Amino acid sequence: MSTAVAELDPSTENRNALSAGLARLDKSQKIKLGLGAFGLLAIAIALFFMGQQPDWKVLYSNLNDKDGGAIIAQLTTMNVPYKYTEGGGAIMVPSDKVHDTRLRLASQGLPKGSVNGFELMETNRFGMTQFQERLTFQRGLEGELTRSIQSLSSVQAARVHLALPNQNGFFREQQKPSASVLLTLHPGRTLDKAQIAGIVHLVASSVPEMNPKAVSVVDDAGTLLSVNPDGQAQGADLQKLQYTQQIEQLYTRRILDMIEPLVGVGNVKAQVSADVDFSLAESTSEQHRPNQGADNAVVRSQQTVEDGTPPQAKPAGVPGATTNQPPATGTAPVNGQAAPLGVASNGDKAGTMRKESVTNYEVDKTVRTVRESSGTVKRLTAAVVVNHRSITDPKSGKSITQAIPAEQIEQMTALVRETIGFNKERGDSVNVVNAVFNLAKPAEEVPVAWWKQAENMELLRSLAWPVGGLGVALLILMGLVRPSIKALKTPAKPAKPALAQLDAVLDETPERPGLPQPETSNEPTVEQLRLADAKRLALENPVAVANIVKGWVSGEQPA
Repeated sequence: MSTAVAELDPSTENRNALSAGLARLDKSQKIKLGLGAFGLLAIAIALFFMGQQPDWKVLYSNLNDKDGGAIIAQLTTMNVPYKYTEGGGAIMVPSDKVHDTRLRLASQGLPKGSVNGFELMETNRFGMTQFQERLTFQRGLEGELTRSIQSLSSVQAARVHLALPNQNGFFREQQKPSASVLLTLHPGRTLDKAQIAGIVHLVASSVPEMNPKAVSVVDDAGTLLSVNPDGQAQGADLQKLQYTQQIEQLYTRRILDMIEPLVGVGNVKAQVSADVDFSLAESTSEQHRPNQGADNAVVRSQQTVEDGTPPQAKPAGVPGATTNQPPATGTAPVNGQAAPLGVASNGDKAGTMRKESVTNYEVDKTVRTVRESSGTVKRLTAAVVVNHRSITDPKSGKSITQAIPAEQIEQMTALVRETIGFNKERGDSVNVVNAVFNLAKPAEEVPVAWWKQAENMELLRSLAWPVGGLGVALLILMGLVRPSIKALKTPAKPAKPALAQLDAVLDETPERPGLPQPETSNEPTVEQLRLADAKRLALENPVAVANIVKGWVSGEQPA
């Protein structure tokens, strides 16, 4: 009889094996396998989305609605992803685009801030009264001034209040406008006198008919920074103190620059105290000096008065008709010398004569006005301490300290005097002392644990989710999936198929452990004869033998 061997598909065998394995699992093993597979799938999906999600950082916070809307619109135009924090207090973008986005938004003037300028005039509605129009204009002007003041590097925030009175037709009753400016400076920054004056004139120049004296500038601590109407500033004491400190720091720096190359950096300490006179003094003197001699005299005015009667001829001779005749006309030579005044001629008596002469001379006068400037240094006091010099001991080889010789101390004192411009007449003093510095050893830096370092902590945060997810996945795999898969792969102990039993029968003599070996002889035993018959039957009629074996396996009686 011929036999036919059927070839089986491997995929079909795998499906049959998987189905048979799942069928062998009990209910609890099936539940564990399902939960494990679902957990691994969920962790894989979570890790995938976590890897795709960018790291978000704050772009801007505490924005008003107008600036927030403008920034969101611009981010949408630039195709930059964004999201809000809880409550909408900040706008967040991916960390790798924060700086680039800020620069691009700044080039477009965003965010503009909560200060509104003249753009308020663009929203005028119909039916606005004159008062509302004036109020809108005033708010716009205040906003524009606030923006200009906030552009200063030292100013963090500013508020401007304008008082613009209504003008009427009566010139004498018109009131002048005034302004108040409140400044909030950046921490550690101040405004000097020139900057404050610039803010005052900026505000005064922006409002018509405003006097700079009507502008008050106040900082966030309530200190008046501007000049009062009387021309004196309340912050003058602070400015005087700053000026004095600048002078002291200048002289201290000069001393250190001169002495440090001689003794080394850190081996000299210097302090300078300056007595500065800030008083304003003005003196006027007028001096009169007598004239020094006739040649040096200067005639200011001269007056001469002459008064008198000329001489007349009187009658002479015997009284009579002749003497009663008027005198004849006098004759005088044309080129002759005139008779002197008051001297009678031809025997006549002289007439009366009066002469006055007044001469005024200039008196020397000197008017001198002296105005002494403020900020004059009245006295300087310098104190310098120099550390002992370090030398190496030739015997022990260790470093020891030694005092500086007195001659070198005198040289340093002379250098310090020349450096500060020593003036004995105004009472300056310089004292240079040589002493040992008690320098405290700097505290040893305790090394920070590697897991506390900022870069390592950031790395640990970035690896927390992936490592945690892999750990959970490993637990699920080892605790739920692996036992189920192991049970799935472990086959049951089925009965041997008929063909396998027949092959075993056809094979050589099977080993029977524990049974005594039969005695070898040339004649076949009964068992060998039966085995030979079985082999012959299997070879001649395998189908019948297979049915017999199948009956044995199923427990049925053979036909």
